Amino acid sequence: MRIGIISDTHGLLRPEAKQRLAGADHIIHAGDIGRPEIIDHLGAIAPVTAIRGNIDSAEWAKAYPATQTVELGGRRFHVVHDVHDLTIDPAAEGIDMVISGHSHRARIETRDGVVYLNPGGAGPRRFKLPITLATLDISPGSLSPVIHDLGGG
Repeated sequence: MRIGIISDTHGLLRPEAKQRLAGADHIIHAGDIGRPEIIDHLGAIAPVTAIRGNIDSAEWAKAYPATQTVELGGRRFHVVHDVHDLTIDPAAEGIDMVISGHSHRARIETRDGVVYLNPGGAGPRRFKLPITLATLDISPGSLSPVIHDLGGG
């Protein structure tokens, strides 16, 4: 199973992002969606799990939770926009991966047996940070996340 992981689109879904997410079995958006059409476009690629981020304050965004735990491919994922707002103990809750956004800084690290993944920002460039998203391949006994630099300006 392949999961596409994207965050901080801020209303911009780049063609490079759609191309990289093509073929995903599911897509997770970790907030700061920016416009409801973003989820519609992602949904044309694969089913989407999305949460709202700190910029998602318009009426349409109330349909999205602030956090969400989802099971995909036999694994449990907890999605929170800002990892500093994490209110659970992922290891104690049996979470395999915490997915966050907010910082626009791509990162993968493991703590207490839990993988923490931030796909970075896929929307408008922030500062001089790269434009990125992630994919995750799930196989028996393995989570294989990869950060993809989308290039572009």
